[in-house]
Amino acid sequence: MPLKRRYAALAVTTAMLGAGVGIAAPSAAAPIAATVKDTDGATIVGEKWLDARTVDLTVDSPAVGASLPVRVVLPTGYAAQPNRTWPVLYLLQGAHDDYTSWTRETDVVDFLAGQDVLTVMPSSGPTGIPTDWWNYGRAGAPDYETFQVDELMGLLRQRFRAGSDRAVAGVSTGGYGALAFAARHPGTFGAAASYSGILDTTAPGMPTVLGAIVAREQQLPGTLWGSPLLQRANWTRHNPYAQARNLKGTRLYVSQGSGLPGDDSGNLEGAVLEGVLWSQAHRFARQLDALDIPAQVHFYRGGVHDWPYWRQEFKASWPTLAAGLGLT
Repeated sequence: MPLKRRYAALAVTTAMLGAGVGIAAPSAAAPIAATVKDTDGATIVGEKWLDARTVDLTVDSPAVGASLPVRVVLPTGYAAQPNRTWPVLYLLQGAHDDYTSWTRETDVVDFLAGQDVLTVMPSSGPTGIPTDWWNYGRAGAPDYETFQVDELMGLLRQRFRAGSDRAVAGVSTGGYGALAFAARHPGTFGAAASYSGILDTTAPGMPTVLGAIVAREQQLPGTLWGSPLLQRANWTRHNPYAQARNLKGTRLYVSQGSGLPGDDSGNLEGAVLEGVLWSQAHRFARQLDALDIPAQVHFYRGGVHDWPYWRQEFKASWPTLAAGLGLT
């Protein structure tokens, strides 16, 4: 676990226990000759190709009120098929990380090389919580959800021939985002996968965990969705557990480790944090069962809140994601 994220995990656990060189674009994705702008006003203002398939975009987002980085990985056959559209797979970062985490920590570029999918890894901000922030009801609060679900998709259609089929997966707070997006935008995503995600935001202890994540980035916890008591309706609107009925018809994959006891003694804080999320993940799975919503669920003994386990779970979830994308 990178040192920054290890300290972040320790901070959350403590709170819980106490409460490059430019590369030319491929011919079928020639460098932008003019500004690419979505109807919502989002604009691609920068493009840096890392290799023939990977490009980092800078997107000016009216919803967030800032310019944000997005990494896009093209399928191997992209340049050879200039007239087709491509399904889109969103991969969401975790807390206190960034948009590069999936390519830094996994072999996702190679793993998806032969799949006919456009892969996008957008920034979710420093907390990694891709949501519309409440910010005490003030106008102009950052809205990462609109940025990722609406603004970015419009730009991908224009610039990279994105099709209508979408799936979303994420780790930790990105796992929250994956299930929240699917529940809050019914029918938009054919599949959603969460790896060690916060899936019941109002379960015992979860507001404390979320508050610690927000506070670590020098923000007041109430800026997220307000008070869990006074702004309970807002918390409910953003809670995958409370909105689970909207997941009917979406292919789902949910994985979660128990943390302690486990076999990884070298990452105690990651094991404790994984264990903190154990009961709320079970509660979410029981809610799906009660609603007669099928899901592939993998609850495993031990494990830590870190990439070695999430890498395995992503590959295990790929058949679910591929089916949601319309791939065979």
